[in-house]
Amino acid sequence: MAPQLNEVPARLAEIREEFLEMDPSDRLLLLLDYSNALPELPDRLSQHPGLLEQVVECQSSVFLLAEVDEDQKVRLFATAPAEAPTTRGFASILVQGLDGLEVGEVLAIPEDFPQSLGLTALVSPLRIRGMTAMLGRTKRQVREQLES
Repeated sequence: MAPQLNEVPARLAEIREEFLEMDPSDRLLLLLDYSNALPELPDRLSQHPGLLEQVVECQSSVFLLAEVDEDQKVRLFATAPAEAPTTRGFASILVQGLDGLEVGEVLAIPEDFPQSLGLTALVSPLRIRGMTAMLGRTKRQVREQLES
C-alpha cells in the first residue's frame, strides 16, 4: 500500500514532487544530487561537533542539530560522510526542506514523509528508517527547546 501524501510545507512538497515526477530509475541520481548539495556546517558547529546529536539509527555517522530562533523559526544543521551518499542525500533533503520553517510547520510534518518520496523500492528499509529517525530527532529537538 502506498503511503498517503499528507500535507507538508511547500518546500518539502516541491522536493517530493521532484522525486515523484522522475522515472524511478532516475530517483537515485536525484538523491545523489541532494547529497552533493548538503550545506556545510557553520564554523561555530564545525569547530564544536559535540553540539550536534548523532542519529544512531543511521548506518552512517549522521549528526544533526535543530535550533529554534527568536522568531520561532527552525534552523536545521546536519553532517553526513560523503561516502554515504544515500544517507547524506536524505539529510540534505531535510535541511533544505525544513530550514527556516515555522516551528508549527516542522512539528506538523507527517512521520511517513520519507516513505512518500518514491524511494522505498530503491533503497533498503534500513535507510528509510534512518531518514525517519532524522525527522523524528529534529522534531524532538524542536519540542525540547519549546519546553525549556
